[in-house]
Amino acid sequence: MARDQALAFVRALATSWPARFLLLGLVTKLLLLPSGLRTQPVLGWVDTAASLALAVGLGFYLIQLLVRLQRRLLWRVRRRLILSYVFVGFIPVLLITAFFVLVGAFSMVSTSSFLVRLEMDDIVTDAGGIAEGIGREVADGASAEVVLARWRAAVRRDYPALGAVILGRSGEPNIAVGTWRHAAPPGDVPAWVAPQGFSGIVTVAADATDATDDTVVLVARATRRVDGGGDVLVDIPVEGAVLANISAVTGIEVEDATIAVTDASADAASSLDGTRGSGAPTEFASVDGLAWVAFLERTDWTTGDSGSINLDIRVPPRAFYQRVFGTQARIGDVSVGYIFLVLLGAVGGLFLVMQVAALIMGVALAKSITGSVHELFTGTERVRRGDFRHRIHIASRDQLGELADSFNAMTASVEGLLEQAAEKKRLEEELRIAREIQMSLLPRDTTSIPGLTVTAMCIPAREVGGDYYDFVRLGERRLGILVADVSGKGTSAAFYMAELKGLILSLGQIYESPKRLLIEVNRILAASLDSRTFITMTYAVVDLDNRTLTYARAGHTPLILVPGGAPATAKVLIPDGLVLGLDGFETKFDALLEEQCVPIGEGDLAVLFTDGITEAMNEESDLFGETRLSRLLEEHANLSSEDLRQQVLSDVEAFVGAADQHDDMTMVLVKVDAAITRHVDARAQAAAV
Repeated sequence: MARDQALAFVRALATSWPARFLLLGLVTKLLLLPSGLRTQPVLGWVDTAASLALAVGLGFYLIQLLVRLQRRLLWRVRRRLILSYVFVGFIPVLLITAFFVLVGAFSMVSTSSFLVRLEMDDIVTDAGGIAEGIGREVADGASAEVVLARWRAAVRRDYPALGAVILGRSGEPNIAVGTWRHAAPPGDVPAWVAPQGFSGIVTVAADATDATDDTVVLVARATRRVDGGGDVLVDIPVEGAVLANISAVTGIEVEDATIAVTDASADAASSLDGTRGSGAPTEFASVDGLAWVAFLERTDWTTGDSGSINLDIRVPPRAFYQRVFGTQARIGDVSVGYIFLVLLGAVGGLFLVMQVAALIMGVALAKSITGSVHELFTGTERVRRGDFRHRIHIASRDQLGELADSFNAMTASVEGLLEQAAEKKRLEEELRIAREIQMSLLPRDTTSIPGLTVTAMCIPAREVGGDYYDFVRLGERRLGILVADVSGKGTSAAFYMAELKGLILSLGQIYESPKRLLIEVNRILAASLDSRTFITMTYAVVDLDNRTLTYARAGHTPLILVPGGAPATAKVLIPDGLVLGLDGFETKFDALLEEQCVPIGEGDLAVLFTDGITEAMNEESDLFGETRLSRLLEEHANLSSEDLRQQVLSDVEAFVGAADQHDDMTMVLVKVDAAITRHVDARAQAAAV
């Protein structure tokens, strides 16, 4: 079995277009495997096509595999619901959190970059202010050496590496103060500097004794023209102490500076050290935090070209917060910023707790839903296998509980319907057997007596009734005719019919009188019939020699006699009589039972029938009735017995139309022929001779 399935799978693969793509690409790749073949232009295109074929084939089967895995893994509704809760509730929260984290981080680094630029601008402003002050004092006649020394001492704490120089005074050498470790003091002011001076960030080549030839120095430089001649130049190297001050003020640590090359003639970007005064990198207090870049405008001191420089900064969140929010207003010993962050953290924590609670509740809800669905699935599987006694456990009274209750009610109803169907089948089988018994009790052949034509019919309804007719041969010229109706349905009615048939066949040979016969039959049946069962019956004896019809009726339908000749007027014969089989009513039965005898002649028609004929109903619930039957017999009395039987049946069916037949229809037609007269006359002549 497994081998056949594997072969079928292989055949399916071999005949599918993705498999063909995959095999074609693989074979082509193997053929092009030797070195040197793929360098050919045409073969290169072939190799590319083979790669595309492999990609298409593998992609198709990968998608198929993913679909199969998805169907297998997500077949259970619980997994789908939990996954939907994760996608709908948890992942959006993660995305929102990530969004705010990114926005916060970007805002932090952007603010940090802005603060670093502000600090650098303040340093440049300070350099310009120092140069302005020195120039003004020198112009007022103060000693240049004294002014420079005093200004350097005044700013030494903030800018220990500051250098200042007075340039170009007529007849006097340049005067410089400071270490000038970052670079040698300039000998003059370049021509590109405007007369009003310059303030900004410049990059200069380091020509100090402890600097290498390729070192570029980042300096906050300012120049001012001195009235009376000369210029004041102030340098504040962007070095360790300056960067430490920036970090102390902002909480941001400045690392290396990188010149962004904008001039096409420049060879490469240069990396600037953060401590130009000492020649060694600064050891920063923290290596944690967010790395970012502060963008500054810089000017090349030699050429005056403008460009940009990137300061690598690191933003420790805690230190940044302490610097930025620590200066907020305070309530007692607590800052407003701290209160704000505590509230923000509380809201975030509450949101997280609510999200976790929602996730737990979602999983629990999914479990309850899928548990009910699983119970329903198990129940339907049990029902599919025919187990209608299985019931689903009802854990809650919500809609799912109501659904489970409905399922239990449905299975109970189906179980009841199946039991009813089985009972109906049993009853149908019983009715079938009863019908077979009933039909077997009826005469198989029509009784034939010279001078008398007897025709009978019995059309059972869908349910077996108790209609019964029979003939008893009482001699060569005498015939007993019986029509009966046993109350009730089913096998019991058929069994009582069988009992009645046995009684009639045995007692009919003993009692020639219909009344005596019925009295004896009632005596026997009253002791054997069920208290809820009774029998109606008409028994008639046709005597052709005496030309008489003797009859008695035990609660049965009337007997109709249509005399021969014209006009034919039907007579409805209704002698008194009580039904058969009522226990305790034997005396009353004997007293009420009446026997009548009527003469018969050539062409006379006697009709015995059950209530299935006269009580046949149409769709308007109208009865066919004895009057309609009598009129029908009068109109067609001249027909033969067989034709008349068919005519009666056709008229009844036309009257009923589409309505259902609710009872058996039984009828016996007895017609006297002309032969009876000739036979009787012959006997009379023989007796006279």
